[in-house]
Amino acid sequence: MLIKRGVNAVKKRRKIMKLAKGYYGSKSKLYRVAREAVMKSLNYAYIGRKNKKRDFRQLWIARINAACRINEISYSKFMYGLKLAGINLNRKVLADMAVNDDKSFAQLVKKAKAKLEK
Repeated sequence: MLIKRGVNAVKKRRKIMKLAKGYYGSKSKLYRVAREAVMKSLNYAYIGRKNKKRDFRQLWIARINAACRINEISYSKFMYGLKLAGINLNRKVLADMAVNDDKSFAQLVKKAKAKLEK
């Protein structure tokens, strides 16, 4: 009886080649090169998912700071004033308010300033 081998190896290679589809030149044609490219790109994707969180937080803080400066208060004082006032809004929501809803953001600034003056 003849036993065929290599089914799992072929599956593994096919999976890598599928992931490498669309890559330039030999990276999408040759298994050994494709494997390296796929490993690298998956690593970059992993790092990118971590950096995305960092980048968005940085963007939100920049937007909140810009809106605070318009309302004549610094970002750090504003955040501290909100904490004293017991207003627990995250930076994502505050940034959205700063961009889309100036009036309600100005009210928040007013409350933060009032708590800082006490």
